[in-house]
Amino acid sequence: MRKIMASWPRWAGYAAACWSLAYGALGLFWALGGEGFPFGRTDPDWEPGLSVLGDATRDVAAPLIAMLGALGAAAGLAIARGVRRGRPLLLGFAWAAAAGLTVVVPDNRVLMLVAYAPLLVVFAFTGVPGGQPMSELVPWSRVNLFIVLAGGLLWALASLAHQRRTAGRCVACGRGGHRTARWATPAAARRWGLWAVVVAAAIPAMYDASRFAWAAGIPLGITEEFWRWLDESGLRWAGLFLSLMGLGGAILTLGLVQRWGRSTRGGSGSGRAGRCRRCWPSCPPRSCR
Repeated sequence: MRKIMASWPRWAGYAAACWSLAYGALGLFWALGGEGFPFGRTDPDWEPGLSVLGDATRDVAAPLIAMLGALGAAAGLAIARGVRRGRPLLLGFAWAAAAGLTVVVPDNRVLMLVAYAPLLVVFAFTGVPGGQPMSELVPWSRVNLFIVLAGGLLWALASLAHQRRTAGRCVACGRGGHRTARWATPAAARRWGLWAVVVAAAIPAMYDASRFAWAAGIPLGITEEFWRWLDESGLRWAGLFLSLMGLGGAILTLGLVQRWGRSTRGGSGSGRAGRCRRCWPSCPPRSCR
């Protein structure tokens, strides 16, 4: 598995092409009257402003999905084969696909499902409190958002690999023959990276503080009536569970700038060129030195 992940520049374009072809075929299925169109008012979670595709209709969106899927399959194959002709057009399409599928189409339900994933695993064995079926907690429209997100990540990898490859850079590490920008030097990264880590750890910690307060019986930021409902339904303990996960994530995030969170493998004998040769065989021989 490690070798497969390390060779992502080789297979990312093919994977993005296959994903686009499969999702385009799904769009064609919906366009021909197939069930399961997950967008618009057919979405069981539909509410105003929930999704950017909240007003999408099958008659318009499904054929468009099929057409974009076919274009994506062709573009992904061209990227995988390292086609240089039309580079700006290919990269523009690829980065637009990556941004649209990872940022524009998914909504907050993706984050909600990720946060509640451990509880969903428990509910799969114990049943959902109140007798609600799992199919209502995780309907197809929510699963589809994860499929869309996965496609966006594949397109981001394919875009990055093609951009580096066609620019004559190492496709794995991105180093080239030009001098490293000042903000990207290790010394500069340590300075702004520290503040980035602090902010990334502080935001979930603020969320955790409110849930810890609710578990302690303090209705921080909510009304007394809402807190009583949380208490009676048992959801305040679910909130405590999530806050413990968030606190653990904040601690692990701080590890990015702590000695206990950094790997020391490699030793002093592994120079930059040695690391680059291990990460990707086709790295330009002088660009990573």
